[in-house]
Amino acid sequence: MELLEKVQQDMDKVIEEWMNSSHLQKGDIFVIGCSTSEVAGERIGSSGSEEIASMIFDGIERLRKRTDISVAFQCCEHLNRALVVERDTMKQYHLEEVSVVPVRKAGGSMASYAFKHMKDPVVVEFIEARAGMDIGETMIGMHMKHVAVPLRFQQRFIGEARLTAAYTRPKLIGGVRANYENTRLNTSCK
Repeated sequence: MELLEKVQQDMDKVIEEWMNSSHLQKGDIFVIGCSTSEVAGERIGSSGSEEIASMIFDGIERLRKRTDISVAFQCCEHLNRALVVERDTMKQYHLEEVSVVPVRKAGGSMASYAFKHMKDPVVVEFIEARAGMDIGETMIGMHMKHVAVPLRFQQRFIGEARLTAAYTRPKLIGGVRANYENTRLNTSCK
């Protein structure tokens, strides 16, 4: 099977798994970190691909439209893992814009592609996402709210890159006398 066809199929599967989970709600921020090099089976940062970025972006767009979430595309380490978001998201969440335009060699192919194809993109340094997906071990954890809970989807790869998905839950406070029955917690945490 050709790589691009596999990426398309893998994205379709993982989008369906997100849709079948109860972890995305309207207005949530969803962070996506992606190494298109890793998706192609190469070392991170070595051979970025706009074709692969396009397929992943299209999949994330389908997820965004179906769930009404806000999406943040993480840049690579050369931009300190800053994030590309829509200007509306920046305003809604009171984020601070920074002056940079991601490109393939400083930002990465995924963030660069997102910046070129979003409606009104800006770059911000920090965000606290409610859920996210890391394709190729790009380290999205710094942009997740506390407490991140890994999701064990059946779809474990996008192309050749390992896929890690996570959602967050509120912190448990109060000790042994506390009651957590009416909260949005994963049943395994109760």
